[in-house]
Amino acid sequence: MKKADLIAIQEADFDINHHYQRLLQINPAGTGAAVLFVGLVRDLDDAHVEAMQLDHYPGMTETCLQQIVTRAHQRWALEGIHLVHRVGRLNSNDQIVLVGVASRHRSDAFDACEFVMDYLKQDAPFWKAEITEHGKNWVQAKASDQLAQQRWSTD
Repeated sequence: MKKADLIAIQEADFDINHHYQRLLQINPAGTGAAVLFVGLVRDLDDAHVEAMQLDHYPGMTETCLQQIVTRAHQRWALEGIHLVHRVGRLNSNDQIVLVGVASRHRSDAFDACEFVMDYLKQDAPFWKAEITEHGKNWVQAKASDQLAQQRWSTD
């Protein structure tokens, strides 16, 4: 992890432009690309999701996210990474996660952003429950998330 990186787990919403501007300021003369991904709470499988409850294991979650960011730096030439994940109760269409990557080259920025998101979805200790009119249902891991992560394997 670099000094310019930011990892945050928070209940409050985040400002995309704030993170974009901070990424651009890391190395104004050398940054040639900035990629930002924002994930939103959505209605999965037409379950009429009213909200989502996200919980995490403090300490363990931050360590896991730091390891993912470090691995991204080891694979690509990056200026910095911002990773913000919200917890608590989030309503439909609320922002849930931001991954921002600054790099000299667009391919490194795009690849690193996808890598971080793929590992975050599969490895980070977050527990998600959909809240519907019928109650709370815990979201199970998806095979598609595991396949997305496996494409980065170099074994």
